[in-house]
Amino acid sequence: METSVVEQLSRTHYNEMVRLRRHFHMYPELSFQEVQTPAYIAEYLRELGLEVQEGVGGRGVVGRLTIDSALPTVALRADFDALPIQDQKDVPYKSTVPGVMHACGHDAHTAVLLTVARILTENKDQLQGNVVFIHQHAEEVDPGGAIQMIADGCLEDVDAIFGQHISSNLDVGTIGYKYGTATGIPDDFTIKIRGRGGHASKPHATIDPVAAAISFCNQLQYIVTRKSKPMEPVVLSITMFNGGHQHNIIPDEVEVGGTIRTFNAETQNVMISELQKCLEGLVTTTGISYDLDYMKGYPPVVNDTDKTDLVLAAAQEISTVDEVREMAPDLGGEDFSYYLQRVPGTFYYTGTRNSSFKADYPHHHAKFDIDEKGLTNAVSVMVKSVFNYFEKENGQ
Repeated sequence: METSVVEQLSRTHYNEMVRLRRHFHMYPELSFQEVQTPAYIAEYLRELGLEVQEGVGGRGVVGRLTIDSALPTVALRADFDALPIQDQKDVPYKSTVPGVMHACGHDAHTAVLLTVARILTENKDQLQGNVVFIHQHAEEVDPGGAIQMIADGCLEDVDAIFGQHISSNLDVGTIGYKYGTATGIPDDFTIKIRGRGGHASKPHATIDPVAAAISFCNQLQYIVTRKSKPMEPVVLSITMFNGGHQHNIIPDEVEVGGTIRTFNAETQNVMISELQKCLEGLVTTTGISYDLDYMKGYPPVVNDTDKTDLVLAAAQEISTVDEVREMAPDLGGEDFSYYLQRVPGTFYYTGTRNSSFKADYPHHHAKFDIDEKGLTNAVSVMVKSVFNYFEKENGQ
């Protein structure tokens, strides 16, 4: 399909795509609690005439556009879960669900992929291969929906896969890409530090879990600066510290939680081992006891060079893409990695930042929003990538 036609189709379906994005934004659902969202997606795909499977891996939805089983098959993936954040934007499409919002852009991912599905379905006579539309639940929470959907067969007969993420770090008109390792390993931990409470005026008669927890948090930073290799990036962030309810009472228990981000298993194992040593040291020096719940995160996203080149070339053909930028790896987590462990593909980024109307807050912020005009590039690049992939695979 000619690039000019791809761009025209993206413009033609823009208003419908915005309607979809705002619908999902107004009615967000948390990870592993998605009910109405997958039902809406499934119905939309059925109306397009696709073969649709619901409940894939639990709550996922898969639509299949089969042209000829002998031809190559490409999968396209979007996630659709939201986050436990109160929407603080003053916009007509503000979340209607208290304490839940699409603060990462999964509403946009879903709208983009549904629009791509419509364009490809309505122009299926020009396709030289088959397309699988993977609408995934629960990307935000371990163990994630990807591994479950894969186990349930969403990648059956798939030869390659593409996924994109909108980005508040990139202006509208920019497409970002990464070669090789693109994301980190996002581990989470929760620790219950137990002591013996008592009156705050007599701390000597207690085993103070608050003091022990504060000491522990300080020691963790020593691990980062003195136990990990200087050239191996590590992020350790304490994000939860809960304990105590009254000024004159030393509590019995404090809960500490956070995340450790690394790029490789060796560094990951060092951090886990040293964290446990810190806790054992607290037992010796303070007399506390503890329970550690440590959850290893998704593996790194590792992009295939050939598929990355293909998307890069597609983006460079789109007239509304002003810049195609290589990006550095970062320590965010993304369970698209599981798909890439099975089939070659790439995960790229579409700019939606526009500071002129406050569409520049970071992901996971209570005022996160996007410039929806950037979504036309998301659609155009994905559609063009599909056609270019089939041309290459079929030797044209």
